[in-house]
Amino acid sequence: MNIKQLEKEIEKIKERNREVEDNKAWETSYTRRILLVTFTYLAIGFYMQAINVPSPWLNAIVPAVAFMLSTLTLPFFKKLWLKRCKKSD
Repeated sequence: MNIKQLEKEIEKIKERNREVEDNKAWETSYTRRILLVTFTYLAIGFYMQAINVPSPWLNAIVPAVAFMLSTLTLPFFKKLWLKRCKKSD
């Protein structure tokens, strides 16, 4: 490989790393979490309203909050899982 090819390869790697970092930032952002909770609440609320559940918008809070709690606790469990997996290597 010549120098130009190596420079191109390095630039490709840097670009990929930027994309990975951007994706990671989005995945862990509170904006994403708030949007997911909002869309979950709306979807469940409309569904419950369509099937004539009493107080659909009040009842939709429970699954939306449960979803939010699961997204907040997943990083903790991911760390535990990674520790366990690294011990077995």
